[in-house]
Amino acid sequence: MKRVLTIAGSDSGGGAGIQADLKTFVANGVYGMTVVTALTAQNTTGTYGIHPIPIAFVRDQFNAVATDIGFDAVKTGMLANQWVIREVAGLLASCKPAHLVVDPVMVATSGSKLLEDDACSVLKSELLPLATLVTPNMPEASALLGREVVTNEDAKAAAYDLQ
Repeated sequence: MKRVLTIAGSDSGGGAGIQADLKTFVANGVYGMTVVTALTAQNTTGTYGIHPIPIAFVRDQFNAVATDIGFDAVKTGMLANQWVIREVAGLLASCKPAHLVVDPVMVATSGSKLLEDDACSVLKSELLPLATLVTPNMPEASALLGREVVTNEDAKAAAYDLQ
């Protein structure tokens, strides 16, 4: 059975984050593991609180999985701030996973910010270069590229520019 590690935030409402990732992994017949980067208090109407996990504990979770179970692929989601991004990028650079999917989660569906403003440049410079695949939505692509991504043509250009 393939093993996939998700490094992301926890959505207490179960509709996103590690909860949604684990549901997707099960539906696709892969063994899922987690490194939790942030706890959120959210539901379908909004996000009511965000608590980033201390960097040392993010590292501990990663090392516990990597040194015992291992993984065939890694997917990142909500990383919350530049410090978590730097730590995760360093850990991934050291182990070089065969497949790395980066979902640059920045804003919840409800509109709440899930990534601090100063973290976007760190995401672009330290994590995106390691990615096999980057899966931004249009607002995330706009933030990463510093230009509006609105139309299908914009999205095609953004996909090319982000590769």
